[in-house]
Amino acid sequence: MTTPHPLDRPVWASLTTHHEPFAAGGALARRYRAEYNVFAGQSDESPEALAALAALVGPGEQVCIAQAMPVVVPPGLTVHKSLQGVQLTAPAALDVPDGVEPLVALTERDAPEMFALARLTEPGPFASRTHALGRFLGIRIDGRLAAMAGERFRFPGYTEVSAVCTHPDFRGRGFARRLTAAVTAAIHQRGERAFLQAWKTNTPAITLYQSLGFEIRAEMSVCVLVRATPV
Repeated sequence: MTTPHPLDRPVWASLTTHHEPFAAGGALARRYRAEYNVFAGQSDESPEALAALAALVGPGEQVCIAQAMPVVVPPGLTVHKSLQGVQLTAPAALDVPDGVEPLVALTERDAPEMFALARLTEPGPFASRTHALGRFLGIRIDGRLAAMAGERFRFPGYTEVSAVCTHPDFRGRGFARRLTAAVTAAIHQRGERAFLQAWKTNTPAITLYQSLGFEIRAEMSVCVLVRATPV
């Protein structure tokens, strides 16, 4: 049997390595603690691993699975939402576009604004402590956080570019392009390779990433699972 590439199960790869301190679960299945994000993963599709995944989801909770292989729903859980995504990987070298506005490192004190911007623009799941998963850069206009991008899943050799978003008041200025390129370049500078994920239907985002040199590696199955309601 061929061993899956870590990129095929990026959540599991992350939770069992660099992001283990943010994890709940054990040897067969893990999830991020709720304050960090809603993603979960398991080692494989064995009955034991699926049962361990189901045990991590309490009443009223939900988890999101994102992987290259089809999602097998564990007994006791049900699908709340199912979508298709794509995973893209970056080239070895990537130019950062010039711009007038400086790119600033975002810190803990910026967390409330980061959370508010993510809630407004919905770049993907973003919880109150998602900003702590990696390095984030932003652009401020007259003191306001106009745009940001940062890191989410991380495991040996790879880091995901995530939460690329721009406030509606500041779109059309190339901020997403600059921030995506800058975050990617920083990942490469530390000897890792950048990847990112987008909804398959989000053509504008995919076009942007491809124009920077990203290439589609795989389609991703994304499912939001909740505990089944007893009949």
